[in-house]
Amino acid sequence: MDGNGRWARARGQMRTQGHLEGLKAAKRIVKAAADMGIRYLTLYTFSTENWKRAAGEVNFIMGLVRKYLRGELDFYRENGIRIRHAGDTTGLPPDIAAELKAACEETGNFDGLQVILALNYGGRDEIVRAVRRAALGGTDLASATEATIRLFLDNPDVPDPDLVIRSAGEFRISNFLLWEGAYAEYYVSPVLWPDWTEKELRAALEAFGKRERKFGGIVP
Repeated sequence: MDGNGRWARARGQMRTQGHLEGLKAAKRIVKAAADMGIRYLTLYTFSTENWKRAAGEVNFIMGLVRKYLRGELDFYRENGIRIRHAGDTTGLPPDIAAELKAACEETGNFDGLQVILALNYGGRDEIVRAVRRAALGGTDLASATEATIRLFLDNPDVPDPDLVIRSAGEFRISNFLLWEGAYAEYYVSPVLWPDWTEKELRAALEAFGKRERKFGGIVP
């Protein structure tokens, strides 16, 4: 969800204001996705590399997570939205990890859109943690297959993503869903994330609908 900082700078505001507006955009897109019948939506909320940012900015982002994670419970309930997590909870502040766990538990029975919050998430880190979990569980890694490793990913029951969307004109993977996104289609939009509405989401889906997906094979 790129472009929060640029959105703020263009308006002579602090980067933190951009993150606040980005949060509002995320809620708009979650609602639009739920209304469209999309089943899974992963939001790259905070990466394992984002800790390198200025302490004030990191603290502000964590404050937003702390305030709004369970504060939006009525919104989740009204729209049947289930909250899930991808990432390393051990690297999060304890109170944030607790709030995240509570939100996942409180929405666990909701049967609508599943929103996976990638928080303290990195694709490489997820694979490393999966291998460690497999080894600690007694799995014979010498004979491991793709199916074996998948069992130990953060959300093994969630289907691989069909579409990965990049806002703000960014053309890079940014360590996002490296395993799961191996054959995802990519869509890049020049629109900064705080300006995203249902219109931008529909444009991405329409572009996706025109793709010919081969998954490495040949379509007759």
